[in-house]
Amino acid sequence: MAGHSDSSSSEKKSSEAMNDVPTYSAENLQNNMKVIYYSRTFMSIIGGVLAGILGFTGFMGFVLYFLVMAITSIGLIAKAKFSVHAYFDSWNRIILDGFMGGLMSFVLFWTFAYDIVHIF
Repeated sequence: MAGHSDSSSSEKKSSEAMNDVPTYSAENLQNNMKVIYYSRTFMSIIGGVLAGILGFTGFMGFVLYFLVMAITSIGLIAKAKFSVHAYFDSWNRIILDGFMGGLMSFVLFWTFAYDIVHIF
């Protein structure tokens, strides 16, 4: 009887150790990353158009970009119900991924909207 309880004890420990390791579905993680990239790109375009219409130049435009990206990150975290590790493998995914690609879209639409509204 004592031998049986030892084996169930070791089985219990190994199953608890397996439950501690987070597992992610690659397909779901890839889909979540697409949502982040699309959200950042869309918000970058909206922010760029807004900066151009408001006539921001230089440093103030980039401040608006960082503000828009911070709001986007907070929105994505809220959409994940503040449990980021349930949907992503690290916080860096939701905070930093897509940042530079969004910057390029922001500058493109910022200059385009500024030229249309303030120059022409």
